[in-house]
Amino acid sequence: MSIKSRVVLGSAIALFALSACNDKDKAASASAPASAAAESKEAVAATVNGTPISKKQLDQIMQQQAAQGMPDNQETRKMVIDQLAMQILVAQEATNKGLDKVPEVKEQLDMARLSILANSYVKDYMKTATVSDEALKAEYDKFKTTAGGTEFKARHILVASEEEAKDIIAKIKKDVKAFDGLAKAKSQDPGSKGKGGDLGWFNPRSMVPEFGEAVAKLEKGKFTETPVKSQFGYHVIILDDSRPLAVPALDDVKAPLTQQLQQQNLKKTFDDLKAKAKIEITAVVPAAPASAAAASPAATPTPVAAPAEAAKK
Repeated sequence: MSIKSRVVLGSAIALFALSACNDKDKAASASAPASAAAESKEAVAATVNGTPISKKQLDQIMQQQAAQGMPDNQETRKMVIDQLAMQILVAQEATNKGLDKVPEVKEQLDMARLSILANSYVKDYMKTATVSDEALKAEYDKFKTTAGGTEFKARHILVASEEEAKDIIAKIKKDVKAFDGLAKAKSQDPGSKGKGGDLGWFNPRSMVPEFGEAVAKLEKGKFTETPVKSQFGYHVIILDDSRPLAVPALDDVKAPLTQQLQQQNLKKTFDDLKAKAKIEITAVVPAAPASAAAASPAATPTPVAAPAEAAKK
């Protein structure tokens, strides 16, 4: 598994899924009149009925939007200011009507505050937490055991039944060049069928075990003469090439390894907090209706994992 994948899978920040940006907008809008005096001491980008929109706040929003591909220019900044201005105006009207005193609204404001504080704690932890050289070296040694070895370039055809896989093998034995067309016509792997079953370069340890073991036993140019069964169905695999898989130096993976260890330590901190806390559950959320559950999108598993890109670099 690549460093990138491990960091993504282990991300403790995902425990707080609510957007910090949105939460800040909600809280800022509701408390804008009260914070006007403090904000006015900063550089101001705009004012709305005397309530300032600070340049710092605008810059933060633009940084977040730039990360999503929005250009930081005069036009987009004006658009963001217009949106913030309207949000402030509507929030002021809501406050004038006393909606900030409505129990449901107060609960939402409290939840926004909790989310902001939780996200702030995570960001502060990731910014300030240190990782010892010993821990980093130990994690790198574990990484080396999975990152080295041999990587392969192969194609495969995935079908539902063993009989169909055997029929494909029989056709390939007569004409190996038929593999490409058979993959495009019959393979049930949407990620590779359009490419004639081509999976590119990959570490066999990043695959489901049965697939990885079968590939590692093949010789270049040979294919599996018996179907390879996995949880996804039956595979017919042909090996195109192989090469040594170099392990990147510690300095090349130090940053993501450090982040990964920070996230692991952060999770331990969360676990300790929960273990010491007194949590009493007095109500249970009812299960979602069957119709709603059926409508929820489900990720379709792919037969093989992505190549270990970080290990190549």
